[in-house]
Amino acid sequence: MDYDFPRYLAAKKTVDDRALNAHVWQVLRQNLPSQPQILEIGAGIGTMVERLAEQLFISSANYTAIDNQPENIATARQRLANLPAGIQLTLEAIDLFDFMAREQGQRQCDLLIAHAFLDLMDIPATLPQLFTLLKPGGLFYFSINFDGVTTLEPTIDPALDAKIEQLYHQTMDERITDGKPSGDSRSGRHLFAHLRQAGARILAAGSSDWVVFAGESGYLADEKYFLQFIVETMHQALANHPALDGTQFANWIAQRQAQIEAGELVYIAHQLDFVGRWPVN
Repeated sequence: MDYDFPRYLAAKKTVDDRALNAHVWQVLRQNLPSQPQILEIGAGIGTMVERLAEQLFISSANYTAIDNQPENIATARQRLANLPAGIQLTLEAIDLFDFMAREQGQRQCDLLIAHAFLDLMDIPATLPQLFTLLKPGGLFYFSINFDGVTTLEPTIDPALDAKIEQLYHQTMDERITDGKPSGDSRSGRHLFAHLRQAGARILAAGSSDWVVFAGESGYLADEKYFLQFIVETMHQALANHPALDGTQFANWIAQRQAQIEAGELVYIAHQLDFVGRWPVN
C-alpha cells in the first residue's frame, strides 16, 4: 500500500472522537472563556479545530494552528475552508521549537492545545517552554497521551505478541529526533508529575483509549486504513530489529494485515487526557 500520513490523520478523527475523555472535555468547555485566543501545536490536518467548531465549543475565537509538516497544513487549509466566520484561523507550517524561539514568550493565549502530540516530545524539558506561550492562569488541553498499552486481538502467538509490544514501546522510549530524546511510552501517567513540576494545576484527567473493531458493516468510516497504518508503523519501527527473527516478524505483520482485511482485528491503545491551568496561582 501507499501509506499517506494526512489520510491517516483524517481516518483517526472518528477514532479520536470516541476516545476523548468526556469529563475532561466538559471541564474544558466549562472553563473556556468567550472569544478565546487559542494555540494548537502539532495540529496535523486541523481535526481539533474542526471538532471544536462542530460541537459548538467556539463560535468566536482567534485560533492559531502550527505543524511542522507542510502537507498537513496544506490539507488543513482545504478541510477548514468553511469554518464559521467567527473563527479567525491562522495556519502555519513551522517547527515547534522554531516557533517558540520566534515568539520568545510574546504570544499570550487563553488555551494551549496539544492533541496526540506530547508523547513525541521530551516532555519535562519542553513543558516549561510551552507554558510561556500561555497567559497567566491560561488553560491547557493535552489529549491522547499514550500510556503504555498496545493490544492487538486475536492473539497470534502469546510470547511473540508480548515481545513485539515490548520492543515497539521500547522504540518510543529510545526515540531521538534532532539529537534530542523525543518519546516516552508511558507519557500519560508521567504527565501527572511533569505538570506539577512545571507549576501547573490539573483540573481534570481521564482515560482516552482508542478502541477499534469491525461491526456488522465492517470498520467504521476509514478506520480500516487507520489500522493498516498502525500495523505498518509497527512494521517500520521493528523491521531488522536484532531481537526479532525477520521472517517470523514479517509473517506476523502479514497475519495482522490479513486480520484487518477479514474484519477480525481489534486494536486497543491506552491513553490519557488532561486539562488544567498554568501557573498554579
